[in-house]
Amino acid sequence: MKFIIVTGLSGSGKSEAMKVLEDMGFYCVDNLPPALITKFAEICYQPNSTIDKVALGVDIRGRKFFQELYKSLNSLEEQNYKYEILYLDCSDEVLLKRYKMTRRNHPLSKDTQIPEGIKKEREIMEHLKEKSTCIIDTTNMKPKHLKDELGKIYSVGDNMSKLTISIVSFGFKHGIPIDSDLVFDVRFLPNPYYIETLRPKTGDDKEVRDYVMNSKVSEEFYNKLNDMVSFLIPQYIEEGKQHLVIGIGCTGGRHRSVTISNLLYDELLKNGYRVIKKHRDFTLK
Repeated sequence: MKFIIVTGLSGSGKSEAMKVLEDMGFYCVDNLPPALITKFAEICYQPNSTIDKVALGVDIRGRKFFQELYKSLNSLEEQNYKYEILYLDCSDEVLLKRYKMTRRNHPLSKDTQIPEGIKKEREIMEHLKEKSTCIIDTTNMKPKHLKDELGKIYSVGDNMSKLTISIVSFGFKHGIPIDSDLVFDVRFLPNPYYIETLRPKTGDDKEVRDYVMNSKVSEEFYNKLNDMVSFLIPQYIEEGKQHLVIGIGCTGGRHRSVTISNLLYDELLKNGYRVIKKHRDFTLK
C-alpha cells in the first residue's frame, strides 16, 4: 500500500500534483477533512481492499479541521499504517505572482494583504513540513517538470532503492535551496563568466564544461565529491531516508554548479540510483 498525504503552501502546485498522481493510478481524494484520514486508512488497508495507491490532498483550506491532522497522523502511527507526506513549497515572490495572475485571494488573507496570508500559512505549516517525507520546491518548476519529478519519485520498481536523489544546481546570490540536505560550494573552481565567449553559455554546453574541468583542482574536487556522495548514499538508505537533496552552488548558478551537477547526476545514474536533476537558476541573469 502506498499512502501519500499531499500538502504544502497554497498556490505551490498541490492540485497539479494530485492530477499527476491520479494519472499514475493513485486513488486521489482532495481536501479530505483530517479527522477522516484514519477512518479512510482503515478502509484502504482492509485485506479485501482493491486500493493499493492512495493520495490525500490536505491544505490550509481545511482551516478548523487542520489542527486535527496531527491527531490523525499519530493515530496512523499507533495503528502501524504506513504513510508518506509530500510537501510542496515555493518562494513568496512566485506565490504572490501566481495569485495575481489568477486574480484569486489567499485563503488566509481575506482581511489582509496576500503576503501576510502567505507568512501566516508558512508559520502554521512549518511543523508539518518538518515531518514530511519528501519536499519539492516548485518555485521555478513548470507543470511538466513537476510531473517528471513525481514520476521518478513514485514510479518505483521492486528492485530499486526507495531513496530518490535530487541534484540541484543553484546560485548563491539567489539563495540556497530551502530543502537541501547537503550543500557544496564550487565557487573556487575556474569561472567561465570571465571568458567573454563562454559567459552567455551554461554548464550544459561542452565548451563551459571543458573549461571548468580543465584544472587539477576541479578534477580532484570532483573525485572527492563523488567519493563522499558514494559513501553517504548507502548510509542514508540504511537509515531509511527516502529523498536526498544535494545542492551544488556557484555564484550565479549558470556555469560551475551546472557542470558539476551534470557530472554527478550522470555518475549516480550509471550506478543505478534514482536521480532527479534540476538547474534552478541557470536561466536567470
